[in-house]
Amino acid sequence: MNFFNVVAKRFALAAAAAALMIFTMPAAAATQKKVKIGLLLPYSGTYGMLGTSVDRGLRLAIEQHGNKLGGREVEFVVVNSEADPGKAVSNMQKLISAEKVDFVVGPIHSGVAMAALKVARQTGTILVIPNAGLNVATRELCAPNIFRTSFSNWQPNYAMAKPAYDQGYRRIVTISWRYAAGTEHLGGFEEEFKRYGGQIVKQILVPFPSVDFQTYLTEIASIKPDAVYTFFGGGGAVKFIQDYADAGLKGKIPLLSTGFLTESLKGLGNRADGIRTTLHYADDLDNKYNIAFRKAFKDRYNDEAGVYAVQGYDSGLLLIRAMEAVKGDTSNQAALIEAMRKVKFQDSPRGPWTMSKAHNPIQNIYMSEVRGGKNVMVGTAAKALDDPATGCKMAK
Repeated sequence: MNFFNVVAKRFALAAAAAALMIFTMPAAAATQKKVKIGLLLPYSGTYGMLGTSVDRGLRLAIEQHGNKLGGREVEFVVVNSEADPGKAVSNMQKLISAEKVDFVVGPIHSGVAMAALKVARQTGTILVIPNAGLNVATRELCAPNIFRTSFSNWQPNYAMAKPAYDQGYRRIVTISWRYAAGTEHLGGFEEEFKRYGGQIVKQILVPFPSVDFQTYLTEIASIKPDAVYTFFGGGGAVKFIQDYADAGLKGKIPLLSTGFLTESLKGLGNRADGIRTTLHYADDLDNKYNIAFRKAFKDRYNDEAGVYAVQGYDSGLLLIRAMEAVKGDTSNQAALIEAMRKVKFQDSPRGPWTMSKAHNPIQNIYMSEVRGGKNVMVGTAAKALDDPATGCKMAK
């Protein structure tokens, strides 16, 4: 082989190598740089403790897997949503356009979620909802890039209707905040309770986020219903339980709700005793994953885990399993979304669950009662309950 042929061959090999680098660099870069997770959660105000719990649960799951997703280091970008729907669009744009996150995890507040859903649908960014239960997220506004790891507002409330009717309650007053989550929570219970033949004698809606309940409690006392069904969360829930007992209604008019009402019982003494709730998680679920999770959470944060922490933890598991399936490659979003849809949660603290076609959990709903200042599971209200997914084209 002469000199010119040798040189030509070397140039050809070099060119081939360069071309190979051009075609492989994007995929390599996609798996080498950090995965950016945007956290759109409230860290202050009425829902501050909820946002903090979700944050902690999510981080715990990822820490337990070496702080990596699909072999890539993780970077968190934190934005305090303040549970303010008016700031939701700009906060989402900050995470997506300015910070260029790979995933957004949030929000807590259903009003914030409405705006977040709009931006996620417009941009195609993957949104993982770790709490906000507004029904439309996995119904009319469902989309391939939107996943929920918590519940629909319909699920836990629907599950309480039959037990309430079977208990002999026929006339019930319902009360919540006047906002999307409040009306949907009450609606899920009311519709099913009336179907069984029960009567909603009055629905009371309190301006959000007011915790001035005295006037409403006086009205409830005058109506004398068989029971009261309510939805409040965060600091508002604690205040409602306290005021309900202090108004002399505890022990006279049974109080029913979802487990969000009794998520925090600190400082309430025996005021909450007797409250019955339904939820997709119970603190004392007797499975090895829940026991291990609660111990790990306590060791890590010196605090007790609850449903919000579980929802954050399962959000972490969703990202971990999906990113493992695609080997950390976020460049092929269709493959990543498909991997997220197929994740089966066999090791969740809440028990096994799967994603529905609408990307909402199909899960058990448990019944609990507060006894001696603690939530005690007393049964399963509904098994593998799936939201109807009304209006979601993906569910067909």
